[in-house]
Amino acid sequence: MQLFDELIVAIAPSEAKHPLFPFDERITLMQRSVDLIANTEGRVRVIGFEGLLADLIRRENAHAILRGLRAVSDFEFEFQMALMNRRLVHEAETVFLMPALSWVYLSSSIVKNVARHGGDITGLVPDHVRDAIYARVGRDS
Repeated sequence: MQLFDELIVAIAPSEAKHPLFPFDERITLMQRSVDLIANTEGRVRVIGFEGLLADLIRRENAHAILRGLRAVSDFEFEFQMALMNRRLVHEAETVFLMPALSWVYLSSSIVKNVARHGGDITGLVPDHVRDAIYARVGRDS
């Protein structure tokens, strides 16, 4: 059984989070990561968007939003966002996914901090992302 015709990985600018890479480069890195996953058969599209996720959902005729929850502390914010998205687009459902226990502690801030201080981030991100992070923070891979 096929659950979806197409999966969209939507990337927003998120300047408040102080991303390590420019918006366009984040999209390119994610597309390369998706291309490395077996069996996607072109059914995963990576796009950048600005504005409300609800507007993107309408434009793309999407039906579900997948969000990850690492810890209980993520839930309150994500729950508020899910309720607002439901108010704006009644027909779109938000589905929360929990990571494996081995990934619960991981965040982009931790990965960036480890890389900046000379730590090994191999296995925490795809190799091409690791190399891009090391290049950005001035470390050889």
